[in-house]
Amino acid sequence: MADKIYEYKDKENWFLGEWGGFNAISGLGNVCGDELYELSQQVAKLVASKCCGKCHGHGEDGCHKDEFNGYNVTVVKKSSDFQLIRFVVGMINEETNRHLEVQQRASAVVVTEGDQLLFVHLPEDGVAASAFFGKSSENAFGDTILIATRNEGKTKEFRKMFDQLGIKVENLNNHPELPEVEETGMTFEENARLKAETISKLTGKMVLADDSGLKVDVLGGLPGVWSARFSGPDATDESNNAKLLHELAMVFDMKDRSAQFHTTLVVAAPDKESLVVEADWPGYIAMEAKGDNGFGYDPLFLVGETGRHAAELTADEKNEISHRGLAVKKLMEAFPVWKAEQ
Repeated sequence: MADKIYEYKDKENWFLGEWGGFNAISGLGNVCGDELYELSQQVAKLVASKCCGKCHGHGEDGCHKDEFNGYNVTVVKKSSDFQLIRFVVGMINEETNRHLEVQQRASAVVVTEGDQLLFVHLPEDGVAASAFFGKSSENAFGDTILIATRNEGKTKEFRKMFDQLGIKVENLNNHPELPEVEETGMTFEENARLKAETISKLTGKMVLADDSGLKVDVLGGLPGVWSARFSGPDATDESNNAKLLHELAMVFDMKDRSAQFHTTLVVAAPDKESLVVEADWPGYIAMEAKGDNGFGYDPLFLVGETGRHAAELTADEKNEISHRGLAVKKLMEAFPVWKAEQ
């Protein structure tokens, strides 16, 4: 009897699993048919048979434990073969101490272990050979997205996200030859598009760029796209916060000090319409700074009606509710659909 129930659930997919079955994937309701059966048969080959050692010489071919040495997965809802395969492989890794990796390449799903290619699952219509193998030998298995930043902390956040989609992440530190893209746009989207689309054209790669800032309602949306340099070309967090307090010095009613942190994320790829997602984090500008965490305007930003400053939140608390965290959640939902349209 299985001790642990595995589950994966998002808006388009819902899988339940237990170990101790017959390496079977079955569907509920409308989730069934030959396609699911064939996928189940293919994935089952990934499970290595291991003798329990109590078979009196029968060995691998006759182990009495084999009938229960596998997974049993129920599919409640499915739109992504990749997510289903990734779910099953995760169970196999945990239960058998394997090191299988699941990646996407040109809409195909690739499973590897070390330097061994074990399994390739193709969509019903197949994929273009040039898209799968790439135009040069430098393309390793798995799609890659280039994050338009040199900030390793920000890159780490995105790497964690895209790892769930089987996509490798690199940043501008991997491409020192690339020029700095000047942010000359008048909106967050214009700046994010400028970075993502320019770098995508230069490299031929899929690129993600973001632009974020603070919008204060009584200031007509300022500092906005100028948030990082609000107090001048040599601005620091301290000087920007001081200028913001100065601009609001005669605004005493808290309801008139309403503001939003904003993030726009843009993903660009050659010969493809860019994906754009946005998110706001509403709050107010406090009368004084408070808190030691975060950066930028966090010490002055009161989170909604909580009375807490953004700089008082832990990193995990902030990522859960902030503009960037909300934008990333939206991106996670929209990205697989956008990518499948390539």
